[in-house]
Amino acid sequence: MKKVAMAIASHPDDIEFGMSGTLLMLQKAGYEIHYMNIANGSLGTEKYDYKTIVAMRREEAMNSCKLAGFVYHESICDDLEVFYSPELFGKVVPELRDAHPQILLTHGPYDYMEDHVNAGRLATSAAFCRGMGNAKTSRPAAKFDDPITVYHSMPHSLSDSLRRPVIPGIFVDIASVIEKKKAMLSCHKSQQSWLDVSQGNNSYTQDLVDRGEYFGKMSKRYKYAEGWIRHNPLGFCDPDDNPLMEVLGPSGDAFINEEFEKTTRVENYM
Repeated sequence: MKKVAMAIASHPDDIEFGMSGTLLMLQKAGYEIHYMNIANGSLGTEKYDYKTIVAMRREEAMNSCKLAGFVYHESICDDLEVFYSPELFGKVVPELRDAHPQILLTHGPYDYMEDHVNAGRLATSAAFCRGMGNAKTSRPAAKFDDPITVYHSMPHSLSDSLRRPVIPGIFVDIASVIEKKKAMLSCHKSQQSWLDVSQGNNSYTQDLVDRGEYFGKMSKRYKYAEGWIRHNPLGFCDPDDNPLMEVLGPSGDAFINEEFEKTTRVENYM
């Protein structure tokens, strides 16, 4: 079977900030990488009209994908309209089925904004019903029952919606791909001034580097890292399936945070 990993995020540049390093590491290990932003970036501007910014952000995302050699999937709604709805669910499912990934990277349920949380919910539910033939979808796509392991990224704010820090269960070393990760983010040229205005970011790419250093320092092992939390395997894969570790762990490019893992073992509370 072809090795495939897919990232489904909320907005253009979310994948670059929090997921692209791990995707690039998986690509180096022989995986085909699929890239999908559910929202089209329509609100990420202080100066362009709707049609202009949507077209601009689509082109920027496609340029990022081309630079990395990823497979691009079209967005399906406007910003702040990423709701957990039958309509959007029915559009995400065939995209995931077409990609047929063994690894899915997406936002976590603890993220700081609703678009991110709902994008993660849509992606995770699409993975859950990958083999359910009666699922209502926007177009036909071949269902599959093969295992899929879901991993949730760290929130851009580094904390959840209640300001509590989010601690990864897995760290991935991204030092060898940090320059390409920066180059991918730099494709999103429209967002530099917008984030300066809306969120007070002084430097678009420096924020990416700072995040990598933050998780690298937290790992106590890597200079730059991305962090992940593995989803409950029930309905997705075998309990011990952990392809990130199987692929990247033996070379030392990823490791499990055992302190986090202790909190996830039910037997510890029996």
